[in-house]
Amino acid sequence: MKVRVITKADIQANLAMSEVIPMVKKAYRALATQQVIMPPRLQIPVEEKEGVTLFMPAYLKQENALGSKIVSVFPHNAQFKRPTINAVFLLISSETGVPLALMEASWLTALRTGAASGVATEYLARTEAKIAAIFGAGVQGRTQLLAVSHVQPLTKVWVYDPNREAARNFVKEMKTWGSSVPSEILVASSPQEAIKEADIICTATTATRPVFNGADVKPGTHINAIGSFTPEMQELPEDIITKAKIVVDSRPACLEEAGDIIIPWRQGLITPQDIYGEIGEIVLGSLPGRVDDEEITVFKSVGLAIQDVIVAQLILEKAQQHNFGQEVEL
Repeated sequence: MKVRVITKADIQANLAMSEVIPMVKKAYRALATQQVIMPPRLQIPVEEKEGVTLFMPAYLKQENALGSKIVSVFPHNAQFKRPTINAVFLLISSETGVPLALMEASWLTALRTGAASGVATEYLARTEAKIAAIFGAGVQGRTQLLAVSHVQPLTKVWVYDPNREAARNFVKEMKTWGSSVPSEILVASSPQEAIKEADIICTATTATRPVFNGADVKPGTHINAIGSFTPEMQELPEDIITKAKIVVDSRPACLEEAGDIIIPWRQGLITPQDIYGEIGEIVLGSLPGRVDDEEITVFKSVGLAIQDVIVAQLILEKAQQHNFGQEVEL
């Protein structure tokens, strides 16, 4: 059999955030209309390294898109200047079951995760939102900014990371991305400085405790929380969860995996009924998004395999059209 091998460089050179956001929106719509098969992802913890490897299969029926991602998250890699997230994706023919493509998937993951926040920001942020705060100066933080900037005309961005060198490098690199992001990108000296004027907050960290104080969040703020994906991880303070409109990518997934939801639930501060809805329901129009300029909205995402599959299918289609990647006989 022949399998097309697609590298990270191939994807970076040929796939734009403007193409990914509509695909992720389509995946959320498919989930809301029950047109997907998506088992709970299998997590294999590597406790001695505080890492985890995830196996994430999915099938989108109407799109004929089938495949699985294997992704590892090892937070301590950053100490050795290695990527925290490493991943591959295997795309499979839904007609024959034959493997079609194997692609590097850390950039795919970053793009689709950013796109998820782009979709949520489109429906949940105030239309006049202009200033964003990014927590986490890694790859995910970069694509969060890229996606939010695509759907919202930002004028200023604050970035906070406990590693100030990482934050400075973030600013330096993002300033080279041209008009796709705001020209004014600043390093915040504290979480409070980052969010004091923020209309949109994106958290993209591996934190196990809240990364900012809920009292510092102003009314009308929209928050994209994408870093917490295990019950022990937490980015958002409980007092934000208890007063915000909570929108999730998947109720079952977030109630099983998202510490930002599970921790206050275990404390008796919220119940599953306090989740307003899934983003797909809002995309479909069966639920309204933001209803006034004062409410605080939270989009909690743990990441779904359907996002990976639909974006991987797009990557293969583009590879076939533009002849990138390498076909390998197995």
